[in-house]
Amino acid sequence: MAAAAPSSSSPAGGGSSPAQEPGIGGSGGGGVPYHRSRFGDTTLTKVFVGGLAWETASAGLHDHFRDYGDILEAVVITDRETGRSKGYGFVTFRDAESARQAVQDPNPMIAGRRANCNIASMGPPRPSPQRGRTPRGPHLPDQQPPGPPPYMGGRMQSQQHGHQQMPTPPHAVFYHHPSQYG
Repeated sequence: MAAAAPSSSSPAGGGSSPAQEPGIGGSGGGGVPYHRSRFGDTTLTKVFVGGLAWETASAGLHDHFRDYGDILEAVVITDRETGRSKGYGFVTFRDAESARQAVQDPNPMIAGRRANCNIASMGPPRPSPQRGRTPRGPHLPDQQPPGPPPYMGGRMQSQQHGHQQMPTPPHAVFYHHPSQYG
């Protein structure tokens, strides 16, 4: 019975088995799924921040977002060769609620410049339709495009008589060529 005790995975044991460590354990079934982040699944906790001033460093990004919750990582993306900021970065929060609160203002002022932020996995928010104006175009479900319906081939229902008719494409001209093979 004493032989079963070393396989226990208690923190006092000084280590964990390889099957329990994230990213280790092969491609077998079960275990921890592989995520590209060292923080695990960041689908709802990673915030994209764009439109940063060139001078904004990772510390400035961290300083701006720390009021929203625990930050695991705040990084400004830089050019590999020059080391210069690319003008965007990512902030990874410990929990999804903190990230959601951080993007309530999609255009925060960071280091004196109007930035834009959103949950990275969801992309930028879609603009809401303007109120008071009617958008133009046949893309609205209740608007029909002007003119006759397009020719789709096959039989069409006649609007006037209720019977089927074969539509003829516009400007159809048929020629009869005498054949030498009679």
